[in-house]
Amino acid sequence: MRTLCNSATVRLGQAVLSLGILLGGREALANTLTQNSSWTIDRAGTTAKYRVVAYGDSIFAGYNGSLSNVDKRAATWVQGEYLSNSWNSDIEVIRRTKSGAKADDIYNNKIVNEKSHMQAANTRVVTFEMCGNDFLQARDSFADQSGTCNYGVLDTALANCTKYQELAMQFINANANAATKKKMIMNLYYPGYDADNGMSSCTEASTGQKINKQDAMFPRLARSNYRACKFAAQYGFDCVDAFAEYMGADYDSNGDGKVDVDGLRYIPGETEEAYVKRITSTLRGTIRDANSHYESAGTSFDYILSDNTHPTYSGATIYVGLLGGTGSGSGAPEYSGAQIVGGKNPIWNRFGHERAGWAHALFHPLAP
Repeated sequence: MRTLCNSATVRLGQAVLSLGILLGGREALANTLTQNSSWTIDRAGTTAKYRVVAYGDSIFAGYNGSLSNVDKRAATWVQGEYLSNSWNSDIEVIRRTKSGAKADDIYNNKIVNEKSHMQAANTRVVTFEMCGNDFLQARDSFADQSGTCNYGVLDTALANCTKYQELAMQFINANANAATKKKMIMNLYYPGYDADNGMSSCTEASTGQKINKQDAMFPRLARSNYRACKFAAQYGFDCVDAFAEYMGADYDSNGDGKVDVDGLRYIPGETEEAYVKRITSTLRGTIRDANSHYESAGTSFDYILSDNTHPTYSGATIYVGLLGGTGSGSGAPEYSGAQIVGGKNPIWNRFGHERAGWAHALFHPLAP
């Protein structure tokens, strides 16, 4: 059984901006779009209200192909719902996001310029993600090359990602309210993984042969993910491993004694070279395109919308303005109490955003 998103809300013809984490097609443009939201998960019988602040690009925005509406149940909203249940409190989910933005833009114009949102006294969680558009644009540039392949565009994306991931953690540590209990970074999944498994138009300088595009992109993406988690350990953040959660199955497909998603996770203390080898070589056979995330050998769920980039989601959307802007609202949790069993709601692994929200919830503090 494969689940699909609510296609009525997805308007791919409106995708006039650089799309979020890695693009499966070739629609990358230079535009960005502000898609902020503020939503209070209003739990019955409670008075305390705590805040989750999320900075990022189209992934945290809940971009779904529309310029005017974003997913309500995007990853950090789902995270907030788990917190509301665990803490028996209201949770205010603040998303300060810009779809299509590269890492420097997220850092300068969201995290730094909009630091006030994480300075509020009721802030308890600050999370961010970035770099997807750096790699997206670099991949499109690489795919356009003819003649001898120039890897410089991919290497620059990795260098910029490394720089701004670290700067973001340093700034959040210096500016988040002292009452903040958790700080998190989410690394990159790899939409378009299968689509990249084809030959380049350019040729390798040393051999004169075309190369596999996936082989050019994947090691650099892996290094970026390693560095995200390594910096997290260094600066007191938790690393939400979206790559493992999206790209690995929820069962042991290769008989190595580990569920695939667990085998792909970042291992604290592992060297960068060991991680890259494990992900891009040793366990590469367990990696599956997130369009088919396997719950078991016979059951898969679609984690990626038909744009081959953004996560699938469940439920309604939030209006953020005709051409982007800020949307707000409030409402009761959609899953709570007896519906959340063992820290999982009934759809925790059926949609991309649900999976990412649950993965954030793995690191939640027991009390606010």
